[in-house]
Amino acid sequence: MVLKLEKVTKRFGQFVAVDHLSLSIPKNEMFGFLGANGAGKTTAFRMILGLLDISEGNISWNGKKIDYSTSPLIGYLPEERGLYPKLKVSDQIVYLARLRGMRKQKALKELEYWLERFKVSDYKNKKVEELSKGNQQKIQFIAAVIHKPELLILDEPFSGLDPLNVEQLKAAVLDLKDSGTTIVFSSHRMEHVEEMCEHLCILHKGKPVVHGSLKEIKRAFGKKNVTIHADFDLTFLGDLPGVVKTKKTPEGIHLHINNEQVADTILKEIVGKGFVRKFVLEEPSLNDIFIEKVGAAYE
Repeated sequence: MVLKLEKVTKRFGQFVAVDHLSLSIPKNEMFGFLGANGAGKTTAFRMILGLLDISEGNISWNGKKIDYSTSPLIGYLPEERGLYPKLKVSDQIVYLARLRGMRKQKALKELEYWLERFKVSDYKNKKVEELSKGNQQKIQFIAAVIHKPELLILDEPFSGLDPLNVEQLKAAVLDLKDSGTTIVFSSHRMEHVEEMCEHLCILHKGKPVVHGSLKEIKRAFGKKNVTIHADFDLTFLGDLPGVVKTKKTPEGIHLHINNEQVADTILKEIVGKGFVRKFVLEEPSLNDIFIEKVGAAYE
């Protein structure tokens, strides 16, 4: 195991921001942290990086404490912009790369590669404040990865980006994973975690309410989704045993059901009543699981 958190707790006075969090994140893994605002994701990241002291517990990476000696091996993209607005992009990146132990020429060479990859080569000599939000995020991402870290922590990396920039950044993150980087990232966007992560943790008020592999989490959740498109009224299906939730759609209905057997009952109920264009049984989405688990915790 590469990154290990053992009963990690952080208190700010009486307030407990992270409460006995235990995780093991294997090498070359892409691990997702999910949670509403204030769930404790950023606090957990700052403790992993050594930016915040731990109130209780232990964090280790390859069996060692994370400190200044491990700094050149770690990359961090904070949620807030952390760039100097008046500096030129190249000066900014070279400065940060030198802090990570890189030589200037090597840093400039890597910068050229990333600027070209993100199609922003002409921004090399522009001041950071002259760039759009999306392009500032690209530069901040480059600053986090230019030294080819072994462990990369991304705090809401896709927030505020348009769909095109999201795809560019996602492709870059997946390439880094394929080249051997261990990546931990947080997001509000369930679909990003669902698409990119094998393992995840849903935090609520500093505690993990769901933790494990995405496949196992979905299997253990048990519930399924059924989507039906038909030319007749389907609202009566909401009264069937085992149907937890219904949502009317322009084409038909979307049902949340307890198990696969309920789908059989539904199918028998609609056969012969009219034309059915679509009948699909699907795994629950991460969004369904999040709402149920965190929603239950709120209640």
